[in-house]
This record gives sequence, C-alpha cells and structure tokens, in this order.
Amino acid sequence: MAQDKELTCKDCGQSFTFTAGEQEFFQARGFSEPIRCKACRDIRKSQKAERGFATDRKRQW
Repeated sequence: MAQDKELTCKDCGQSFTFTAGEQEFFQARGFSEPIRCKACRDIRKSQKAERGFATDRKRQW
C-alpha cells in the first residue's frame, strides 16, 4: 500500500505532498511521478495554452 511522499517542485523548490491516492491514480494510468507542484503545473499549463499548445484547440492549416 502506498504512503504519502514529500516531493520537491522542480520550478519553485517548494515541497509538496504526493498522496497515496494520487500515487495510485498516476500508477493506474501509467503516469510518472510529478516533478512540479499543483500551482506550478497550473501555471505551466496556462502558459502552453497561451502559446497555442492546448489540447482542446484545433490546428488550422
């Protein structure tokens, strides 16, 4: 059974908790351990969306 882990964010250096539930979710979907905290992931996601890399945006050729 998984236990909560303390990880350090690659971007801001803050520690964050990777809960047992999150670990099970990530593992079930074949995802790697997160390297960024939730706040930094959200910032990065919004920056990608601004540059046009959002998954819900259709390409125009």
